[in-house]
Amino acid sequence: MASEEQLELSGLIKSVHQQLRDSAKQNDPEAVWKEHVRDRTLLQSYANAMHKLATCYWDRTMEVSCKRSNSRIEWVVASCRSYFFGPTPMLYLFREKDDKVMQAIDIGYNFGHQPYTIDRIKLLDVGSCYDPFADFPDFDVTAIDIAPARPSVRHCDFLEVELKTLPNPLLSEEQNSIEAFPYAYYDAVVFSLLLEYLPSTDQRMRCCQKAYDLLKPEGILLIITPDSRHQGANAKLMKNWRYTLGLIGYSRIKIEKLEHVTCMVFRKSIYPAVGKRWCDIHREAYMEPVLNIPQDFNELKMDHSSNDSTSTLPRSEVDDGAIRDAFAGLPFC
Repeated sequence: MASEEQLELSGLIKSVHQQLRDSAKQNDPEAVWKEHVRDRTLLQSYANAMHKLATCYWDRTMEVSCKRSNSRIEWVVASCRSYFFGPTPMLYLFREKDDKVMQAIDIGYNFGHQPYTIDRIKLLDVGSCYDPFADFPDFDVTAIDIAPARPSVRHCDFLEVELKTLPNPLLSEEQNSIEAFPYAYYDAVVFSLLLEYLPSTDQRMRCCQKAYDLLKPEGILLIITPDSRHQGANAKLMKNWRYTLGLIGYSRIKIEKLEHVTCMVFRKSIYPAVGKRWCDIHREAYMEPVLNIPQDFNELKMDHSSNDSTSTLPRSEVDDGAIRDAFAGLPFC
């Protein structure tokens, strides 16, 4: 059974997310987000809660009871390794598929590709909290968060950070922050439990577009989103995500349902037309270019007349499970 402290910490996490969504339904989502980012006290409380929950409760529980197959961290690492490394990297198999699509689009299409040269996987972990991928030697990790819980995580608001023509990320050592990112720099970008933190679909789409611009051609975006319902319950929603990201130029190459999360890999094709062709062929009547999450359709639940921004909400067993298993696989710090 969860302790009183664990319940309090996980309740804080849920209440912050819910308050952001509720406020964004009544006010300008951009203003709501900017106000949230300025609230250093709340952000620090949020970061401390995330860090403590993972290292003091869920990691120790995982040692005994958690299946490694349900670890989001292990899933990201395994997905990246199978895509970039190995005798026949998955990257080249999907390259062949892209070529076939391009030949169907343009009968005169000629292709000639260079090998994708890689030593260590250059990975951007957005909303990292405390850098869970740092322990894997074949990853060169840039970890960012609006409220870092460890010194190895640099401060950065991914929604607002600029992209520029640079050889490397522009760092501020004094602030331990990142001021700007270079285009087409990363092999992989990870959004683990990030998109549902953002209160509006436009902000989620902006993040995905920015990730697209940061990725090298044939790089991958890995998205992990909470999902405690049975497999297929949110199938339409996830298919609409595929449609929406396809319009940007992504192709979904993998989707997997773990116990309390849905995990997806999207490939930045050399040719944006590949993703858009899938959209043209598979679009259904309900599809539109939005990135909704199930919680977007909930009624307002918080009393905004209260000044207590960390007041907790009633939580179900599903909520507890989603928060707990979302952190499964985080290494000890």
